[in-house]
Amino acid sequence: MFTGIVAEQGTVLSVEHDGEASATLRLMAPSTTEGLGLGGSIAVNGVCLTATDIDGREFSVDVMGETLVRTTIGELSAGDTVNLERCVQAGGRLDGHVVQGHVDGVGQLLERESLGNWDRLRFGVPAPLARYIAEKGSIAVDGVSLTVTAVSPAEEENPWFEVGLIPTTLDETGLGAKATGGRVNLEVDVLAKYTERLLSFRAPATSGGAAQ
Repeated sequence: MFTGIVAEQGTVLSVEHDGEASATLRLMAPSTTEGLGLGGSIAVNGVCLTATDIDGREFSVDVMGETLVRTTIGELSAGDTVNLERCVQAGGRLDGHVVQGHVDGVGQLLERESLGNWDRLRFGVPAPLARYIAEKGSIAVDGVSLTVTAVSPAEEENPWFEVGLIPTTLDETGLGAKATGGRVNLEVDVLAKYTERLLSFRAPATSGGAAQ
C-alpha cells in the first residue's frame, strides 16, 4: 500500500522492451534505493512495481504487457523523470490517502492555469471512471495524492476533474512540469469502487408480503 506522497523524482536510465509482452526499466534514485531490498514494492508514476535488481543508487523493475497497455509506463524513455514512492510501513503515517498502485485509467491534462503561488490543473478522464471522482474526494495522479476541487456535470460527454497544486507539489513531483496534452496515470479512491461493487449485490426487492 502507498499513500500518494512522492518521496523522490527518479530518472529513467534505460528501457528495454521485449516486444509488447514486457519491458525492463532501469532507474536512478539515490533516496529510494536506500534500504530497498529485492522484491520491494515501489510506485513508479503511481504504478506498483517490484524491484528486481539493485546496484547502489540504481534499481530495475520488470513491467508486464498488461501494465504497458493500461498505463503510461510504456511511454517512458531514457532521461524521463518519474515520481517514486516506497510502500508504507505498518504503523506509518497515512499523510495522503490509501493508494494501491493499481492504475484505473489514463487521463490527459486539458488546462493549466497559474494562480499566484499555486496552479489549477484540469484533467480529462475516461468516461467509465468519472462516477468514482467526487468534489473534495481523493485521487492519485501519477502517484500523487490530490484533493479534487471540481468535477464535470454527470451528463458531460467528455468528463473532467480539477485539482490545485501547491508550491511543494509543483517543485517535488513531475506534475509541476507536466505540459498541456500530457498523459497521466489515474487511480480513483478504492472505497468508491468497493462501494459500487457491494451495492451491485443488493438483494432485489420482493413483491407481496412475507410468507405465511
